[in-house]
Amino acid sequence: MMTTDTASKTRIPTKKKEVKATSAIKSAAKKKEAAKPASAAGRDLSKTYNEFKQFEGQQYMGMKVGRSHKWYYDKGEWKETKITPDLWEISYAVTKRRTGKAPEGSGVPVGTEYHWYILAHQNVKKLNANDYTTSLTGLKYKLAHKRADKDKWSTTPKTQKKRLVKLLQDLITQLEKEPVLIEMEYKSKTYKGEGIPITQTCREDVCYELDITLK
Repeated sequence: MMTTDTASKTRIPTKKKEVKATSAIKSAAKKKEAAKPASAAGRDLSKTYNEFKQFEGQQYMGMKVGRSHKWYYDKGEWKETKITPDLWEISYAVTKRRTGKAPEGSGVPVGTEYHWYILAHQNVKKLNANDYTTSLTGLKYKLAHKRADKDKWSTTPKTQKKRLVKLLQDLITQLEKEPVLIEMEYKSKTYKGEGIPITQTCREDVCYELDITLK
């Protein structure tokens, strides 16, 4: 993907009133959730996690579209090998840990595996001879999963390859679209940049997520 000083994925509201209304709704929802006993809240989340859901005609289970996780990563091992002047091969292995606790009864069984493909910006800044700051922002796409009680992946390697090709083709289409010019203020500082529509979030010619590049 594009290399820039700062890159992120976010939703861009069109009206200030919409932002205020959304904030009020979220605040009320949080207060309502906080008022529930912890055990009741956990049961509710467990139930909704394991229910079948629909998104754009696709049936799925698990976390509802729009929700988010937060994780802490242990000290991991990142290896990289230079292939060409601009191309590196990388590998990374680490254990990630949930910041909180999963609701009792929610989530997939222990032993479940996933195969993700990550498309991301990595922005780094050299601090001294041995240290760099590092930030990673982008997208990850599920190519396949393997249930804890199964020996085979949900799709064959051939099908996974087809899904990856489709994802990359969509990315090319996404990058070729006319960018949305962006100007916003954060902590009394003005930022300018552009946003590229993420095709998977577009419905009826309206795209609800953008890949943001700030200059």
